[in-house]
Amino acid sequence: MPVPFSTPMVLLTTAILAGLLAALAVLLCRRRAERARLELHLRLLETLSDAVFVADAGGTIVQHNAAATRLCGGDAVGSPLADWLPQAQHRERQFTVLRRRDGSEHAVEVTHLASRTGGESLLLIRASLAAQSDDAERFMRSQYFARIGTWDWHIDTEELYWSDAIYGMFGYQVGEVTPSYQRFCEHVHPDDQARVRAGELRCIATGQNHDEEYRVVWADGTVRWLRETGNVVTDAQGAPLRMMGIVRDITEEKAWASELSQRAHHDPLTGLPNRLLFEDRLAAAIERARRHDQRLMLAFIDLDGFKAINDQHGHAAGDSLLVTVGSRLQDALRLTDTVARIGGDEFVVILEELSPRANLADEAQRLADKLLAALAPPMVIDGMAHSIGASLGIAIYPDHAQSMDRLIHIADLAMYAAKRGGSNRHCLGDSLVQLSPG
Repeated sequence: MPVPFSTPMVLLTTAILAGLLAALAVLLCRRRAERARLELHLRLLETLSDAVFVADAGGTIVQHNAAATRLCGGDAVGSPLADWLPQAQHRERQFTVLRRRDGSEHAVEVTHLASRTGGESLLLIRASLAAQSDDAERFMRSQYFARIGTWDWHIDTEELYWSDAIYGMFGYQVGEVTPSYQRFCEHVHPDDQARVRAGELRCIATGQNHDEEYRVVWADGTVRWLRETGNVVTDAQGAPLRMMGIVRDITEEKAWASELSQRAHHDPLTGLPNRLLFEDRLAAAIERARRHDQRLMLAFIDLDGFKAINDQHGHAAGDSLLVTVGSRLQDALRLTDTVARIGGDEFVVILEELSPRANLADEAQRLADKLLAALAPPMVIDGMAHSIGASLGIAIYPDHAQSMDRLIHIADLAMYAAKRGGSNRHCLGDSLVQLSPG
């Protein structure tokens, strides 16, 4: 037989049930209010003309509105934010470019509105009005005219993004071709391909900045110099996903550097190596001769009768004569030999790879005969024939000296000794070694 509930217990149970129902009613009201607010927020979000992105802590888009779909040219949920805003930086407000799904770029204004729980970021992206897009437009134009472009390469695929300025660096009109990593590799000069690839792999493996200078070859054969810098973008686990950076056309810089080097190391009149380059080449030649147990011959040449021609017919005639002398000396020797002008009417010649068993006097005689024969025919300057002679001083490494400075000194002494003996003579440094101090 069931035990009847007492009146107090019934009252207590009723009160508890009433409280639970009241709490449930309040909770349901709150849920309805929150759902209503959420629906209102979503409707407001969808009616905005500005794009809104929600990105997680790893930079992946987890939500966006319809305006973002229209701006991007498709759904962006699940893709990295950097795919759409490759040049954006984490600043509160900035002008940059948004890359659409079709590869076109649009100037936009990006505002970081807030950071949400879990590291999510809320971004408002507004297509720049004419007045607001001036900065972005100037930025894109300045890239083109400064020959600076941005690039973005997905490491595991052929996908490669170029900004407009890069098309011209490879000889194309903007949009003429579809950029790809294979197309890039095909344009890199064959002699530079291995080095560029090694630099990319080093950057991917170590995370170090990528910085390479290399040549590219256009379809018409034009060769241009580019400098490329960039770094690796990794996922949350540190695995490399892509490389991003900038590239700059440095062809003109290379040309200027080459010209400056030419001016620093060559005689401006004859184009021959000057004293600075002559000494560099002589030091290197001595080291090669030492390493391979060979002889080296150094000849100092001073023109006889040049001063009289220069004084009588003027400096222009004298300059023309010096140019002709330099050309004749070069023609008389091998391409591997060096002819330099070290000042005034003084020239020097370096001959390498002489046999250690050769007779020094015979070798010196052969060189002197060859050079004097080259200078013997009259030189026609402004319709007038001029004849000059030369005095040669010859020193041999290592027989006469084993250091560069002393070898030069012996050859110089030998040249003055030949000059004292009369025109078109040579003197070998044998007899001067003991007379020369040092």
